[in-house]
Amino acid sequence: MKQNYEYPLNFEWSKEEMVQVISMWNEVEKAYETGVQVSSLLETYDAFKKVVPSIGEEKKLGRQFEECSNYSLYKTIKVAKEKQKGLLKMGSDNKCKF
Repeated sequence: MKQNYEYPLNFEWSKEEMVQVISMWNEVEKAYETGVQVSSLLETYDAFKKVVPSIGEEKKLGRQFEECSNYSLYKTIKVAKEKQKGLLKMGSDNKCKF
């Protein structure tokens, strides 16, 4: 993990929209660092998708986030959707630990 990185944001978003996107990045970080409740993660993802409805933009932002943090939005959400409940702890090798 790289320390001191910046979150990918679009400065055309409102303050509330930026808060939603930053919350998403925080939840992904938690999934890798300490673990996160799947329900909380998926709820945050739903709010994120209201700000970033485009799959292309989501992929772009997710790649930017992964490049600077080594944490994958895509893999985290994929595992969370498969798991549906409980605690999610992503491994440093990008594999899920249940």
